[in-house]
This record gives sequence, structure tokens and C-alpha cells, in this order.
Amino acid sequence: MRVTSWQPDWADIPSALLEFWTERHLCTLTTLRADGRPHLVPVGVALDVEQRCAWVITNGSSRKARHAAADGRVAACQVEGGRWSTIEGTAEVLSDEVSVARAVERYAARYRTPKPNPQRVALRIEVDRFLVSSGLV
Repeated sequence: MRVTSWQPDWADIPSALLEFWTERHLCTLTTLRADGRPHLVPVGVALDVEQRCAWVITNGSSRKARHAAADGRVAACQVEGGRWSTIEGTAEVLSDEVSVARAVERYAARYRTPKPNPQRVALRIEVDRFLVSSGLV
């Protein structure tokens, strides 16, 4: 299987890649601990073509939020059979009402409406590149 690296051209995202990131797939998010070791957890990731980013919602006190706030470098991956894609980028932890609402809206469109959580924050991922299996670009 051939692996391709694709830098986002949000105006011309390949339809197969966009579809894959729109279908309901559980993802993993990798953040870095203070000692540089990876911290990997299951999450929902919602691509946002309009705002040219990806979103993750989480509790503000979660390790992933703390790691993202400290370092910012993240990777999110999803897989289905032989198809897979990873996004790499920089995450910013946002707690403002508009950002959290946007992240929840995008999450709900891909997965389901989450339960209310007053401690919820949004991780806004600026995507540097996609790694994809053959057939997605």
C-alpha cells in the first residue's frame, strides 16, 4: 500500500479524502507529554473545511487538553480496514463560547450531539498535512 503526504489545499480537497473524514469513524489523538513521550487517546475529530481546521471537544482538565496547551503538536488518525488517514498539526485549546459551539456543531454533524458539559473546551487543530493510504487522494 502506498502512503501519500498531502498538504491541505482546502479549496481543492480530494473528494475521497473529504468523504473519509466525514464518515463516522472513531479516531485517535496523539499529544506529547512533558518528557516527549506520546499520549494516545480515542476521540472524535471533525474536519471543518469552511474554517480550514479540525476540531476535538474535551474536558478542559483532560490530559489531552493540558498536553495540547503546553506543546501544541498533535496527530489524529482514523482507520477503516485498509483505508486510513492521519492529520498532523498544531492544536490550540479554546474555551470561548463561539469556538466551543463551532466544535460541538461539527462534532454533532459527524457523530452525535454531545451531552452538555460546562467544562468543555475545543481543540482547534491547524492541519499542516494529511498522511493517507492509497486511494484517498
